[in-house]
Amino acid sequence: MIQSMTGFGASEKDGFRVEIRSLNHRFMEISIKITTGFNGHEMLLRNMLKERFSRGKFDILIAIKGGEKISLKPNTLLAKEICNSLNALKSELSLQGTIGIDTLLNNYKELLITEEPEYDTSSLNEAFRDAMAQLETMRVDEGRALAQDLTQRAERLESMLREILSLRPEVISDCRMRFHERLQSLLGSVEFDRERIEQEIVIMIEKSDITEELTRIENHLKHLRKILSNGDTIGKRLDFLLQELNREVNTIAAKTAAHRILDITIDMKVEIEKMREQAQNIQ
Repeated sequence: MIQSMTGFGASEKDGFRVEIRSLNHRFMEISIKITTGFNGHEMLLRNMLKERFSRGKFDILIAIKGGEKISLKPNTLLAKEICNSLNALKSELSLQGTIGIDTLLNNYKELLITEEPEYDTSSLNEAFRDAMAQLETMRVDEGRALAQDLTQRAERLESMLREILSLRPEVISDCRMRFHERLQSLLGSVEFDRERIEQEIVIMIEKSDITEELTRIENHLKHLRKILSNGDTIGKRLDFLLQELNREVNTIAAKTAAHRILDITIDMKVEIEKMREQAQNIQ
């Protein structure tokens, strides 16, 4: 199914809040912001995302409710060792003073152990999957709209193609007539080899023949429809095909001198450029 690369999904489960945003990108780029204690879980989340999507720039924010409530626990065994060692040293050296809580806290910060809350990572995974599902739904909805727009533009290109095909006989006839009129104005009543002139006309018509380009455009449009109907990951193929379409239209514009055909090629190039802009947003 065709997907856009733009979307958003969010979910919350047992203290975990997951937000995923995706934007256009030629490849797949993932950025995850998560609490330090869960860094080891990041690779699993990345792999989950890669299994579901192929292209896009993904910005992921994972917040943990209550994560700021960190508890401190004294390291009792270490405190006892320090007190015993200090008292022994005091006795051996006959030192004055007392060893109290201030002595321990001011000089031995490691006596306080940080305890972070425990979380069930399966809840994180579930929230992440829900957020991905929402993101995918939005990307599919927008992808469907993009595909419809591309299909309509392809239909307009096909209509323009048919118009050019209908103009070809008239263009050839006009080319002959204008050539003879020009020749008449230059030579007047002077005799000339009509057979040789006819050969030159044929050569000129062959050089300006656009049959091959029109056939390729027709085939490209058929292929484009097939790609749109198949769906899945099509963005790069669409972009390449639209480049080829643009190349054929440019060749037609370069070959022909017929004003009406030139006008049509300009309209075709405008449609193709709009299609390329749309294709940039498709996975």
